[in-house]
This record gives sequence, structure tokens and C-alpha cells, in this order.
Amino acid sequence: MSHYPLFADLRNRPVLLAGAGKVAERKAESLFSAGARVRVVAETLNPQFQQWADEGKIVWLGGLFEEAMLDEVYFVIAATDNGMFNRRVFEAAERRVKLCNTVDTADLCSFIVPAVVDRGPLKIAISSGGTAPVLARKWRQIIETLIPLHTGTMARIAGKWREKVKQVLNNVEQRRYFWEKLFDGRFGIFAAQNNIEAAERELITQLNRETPFGGEVVLVGAGPGDPGLLTIHALQAIQAADTVFYDALVSDEILAMVRKDAVKISVGKRAGAHHVQQEETNRLLVEHAQKGERVVRLKGGDPFVFGRGGEEVQTLHQAGIAYRIVPGITAALGATAYAGIPLTHRDCAQSALFVTGHSKHEGNQPDWQTLALSRQTLVIYMGTLKAAEIAEKLMAYGRQPSTPVAVISNGTLPNQTVRIGRLKDLGLLAAEAERPALMVIGEVVALRNEMKWFGEGVEYFEEARSEEHTSELQSLRE
Repeated sequence: MSHYPLFADLRNRPVLLAGAGKVAERKAESLFSAGARVRVVAETLNPQFQQWADEGKIVWLGGLFEEAMLDEVYFVIAATDNGMFNRRVFEAAERRVKLCNTVDTADLCSFIVPAVVDRGPLKIAISSGGTAPVLARKWRQIIETLIPLHTGTMARIAGKWREKVKQVLNNVEQRRYFWEKLFDGRFGIFAAQNNIEAAERELITQLNRETPFGGEVVLVGAGPGDPGLLTIHALQAIQAADTVFYDALVSDEILAMVRKDAVKISVGKRAGAHHVQQEETNRLLVEHAQKGERVVRLKGGDPFVFGRGGEEVQTLHQAGIAYRIVPGITAALGATAYAGIPLTHRDCAQSALFVTGHSKHEGNQPDWQTLALSRQTLVIYMGTLKAAEIAEKLMAYGRQPSTPVAVISNGTLPNQTVRIGRLKDLGLLAAEAERPALMVIGEVVALRNEMKWFGEGVEYFEEARSEEHTSELQSLRE
């Protein structure tokens, strides 16, 4: 090991910074956040440093460096664009036995500033020992996605209660087991909700051994299919889960990101196929959480956009199960973006409506008058089986038969296809599309040729060979 890792307490301690340019600014900001008293040696101050000097945040020592400046500081950072000056500072620090870091010059460093994942007070430092700082930053970005944002909240609460836990549990192994179980249980859920009072109550409960550790359910939106569209919270949840209940719409690429030893259970629903009833899914979520498991309900798109997430949350609430909701990118946003179709545009669509092609109560009729309004985009989920009926109703209430439409299958995935046509042909377009598919109705569809960027899987509906139809088809292509 070429470097000894350590974290320095700089609160109210002096540090010398050589330089007052853009690079030195970044170093100064890091020193401020650590509570250091920053002394600056530089010929001139840039506007930001001048403002800091006026505010009393730094002490400007002028432009002439003297070795005596090192006597009362903990270390020095050389961050000028003058290599000879930086070397002089480093050599002086060596003579005075002071640590020195010279920006982007490894051979003039007696210490390295690592890339840091900050979940204050928890910090994770990554360093290549000055050999490959870009690689260290790359791994910092990867680790950022794995450490939940509420980890810092858990650490702060744990720090507050650490001495009390030591008084109650005087055995080191007991304390280790206590903290491990606490961080993995409801305590972590409450911290993620920023419910500090509930988190501390849970800590007290577990410390007094009043109740066993309970499980949790996290409703996670998996997005439309591309695993790159998962949020950081979603990735963290599925990699921490003991059991994952997933929908038919969740892509194989996303399922491959679930922790390898987790139990994966399909509760998918597809039109015309056997599926698990919603009531059974609700029961399973409660049952597994009551066993103390970390359960993820992984849903395509967003849990609260035609995903029955609301019904599942009601069940969990009634059963007293702790839960969280991690939103996802719904298909109307993801699939249309990958298809190059904007939902709104100042020239042709001032609003967008998301509707479902079927409801729990089949007798209910949508407000066709509102749905058929022009200059708006209509996005229809789960509507391909009723596409012809939908088109007929919209035209009957005033939407023009020539209104551009798109049917998007496998949105955001490599095998995405986009079928383009007119409203009067929507039924035939949908019949040819692979399901599940998303239907988009509105003038914005005609903008696709200018905005398409992902793949080239597009088909134009060709039906009658009349001159009128040929002209319409050409206008869509153009």
C-alpha cells in the first residue's frame, strides 16, 4: 500500500492554499465544507476569491510565498498554473515536514485527495494513489448509485444513540448484530422517509426487544424497459431485496439486475392470458413482509400510473406493513421520447392526456368529448384490443380521421417498433403491432421524422392505393 488512508479533522484549523484561480476555487470549497480556516497566497484574486476575502472567509497573504507561512498550518495545497512556483511550495513543505498536495502533479504530492462519496457523516474515499484519478472518479460514480442517500441520516441517528446502545448491550458481538439488523429493517425505511422521530422510536423498540424486526415492501417503478432509465433508488431497492414480485412488463435486462440470491416471483398480468389475481398479489406482499423479508414489488413504468400501486399500498397500510414508493418513468414519457415524439409542442399540442383502454368497471365510459379535442396529445395504455372502437368514438366526437397516430411496441428496447398512420386506420395499425403497445394520437406524431434518434424501426400503414391515401402517406413521411 503506497498511501496510508486517513480522514483529517480540519474544523477551525488553518490550511494554506497557493493559488486563486478556478482550480483553487474547487479546493477552497472543499476546505470550507470541512470547516478549515483557509489562508491564500496568490498574486491576484479572481472575483470569487475576492468575494470570499471581503466576507472574511479567507485570509489573503499576498502574492509572495515565504516558507514561514507553513509554520502554523496543517498542510498546503498548491493549485497555481505556474509549475516552478508549485515546485517551490512543495519543496518548502518537505523541508518543514508539512504535507503538500499539488494539483495534477503526482510527483509533487506527499498526500493525495481522493474521490469521495459523501453521505455525511459517512464518507467513502476512492484513490488510485495518483496513478489514474479519472478511474477513481469513475468508481466514485458507480459507488454513488449503490449507497442510498438516506445512509447519512442513519449514520447521524446511530451516532446520537451509540453510547446508549453501548450501555444496554455491553457485548461487542451483540452490538454488531443489533446495528446490522436495525439498518436492514424498518429503521432504514423511516430514515429513507426522513421520518426521524419514527426511526428513533424503532431504534428504541428494537433495543428494548419489544417486537421482532419487521419486513418492508418497496413499490418500484421499473420504467418502460431500458435498464438505463432505472432511478438510483430503484436500483438500490432491487439489489437489497430478499423477494421480488415482478410484472410481465418488466424487461429481462432489468430482472438480471436483481440480487442473484433473491427470490423472483412473477405476478404478471397480460390481456387474454392467465395471470395472478390482484387480490392474491396483495396477500403475498403482506405475507412475505410479515416474515421480516425485504420485499420489492417491481412494476413496469410507474407504480401509480395505471399500475394498481394505489390498491397495493392501501392493502399494506391496512395490514400495518412499512412501505416506500420509488417512482419510475412511465411509458408515455419513455416510449414516446425514444420514438422521437414530443408529448407537447407549442405549434400543435398544448396538453397531453394519459388514459387507459380499459377500466375495472367496464360499464364506465370515458369523456369522449374531452378526449376528442384537437391540439392535444392522447396517450392510450392497454388499448390495442379496443383500438378500432376508440378511433370510431374519437372521430364521432370530432377528431379528424386524418389525425396522425403512432403505435409503439417494445418502447425504449433495442427491438422497439413504431407504426405510423392516421386515426381512421388505428384499428388495423394496432392489430399488426406486437403487444403490449402504447397508442399515441395527435399532431405531434408528424414531428417524428425530425426528432427520431433511437433505432429505425418504423412502419407506415399502407392500405388503399388511392391518390388521396398516397398523398396522406407522403405527408406523414415528410
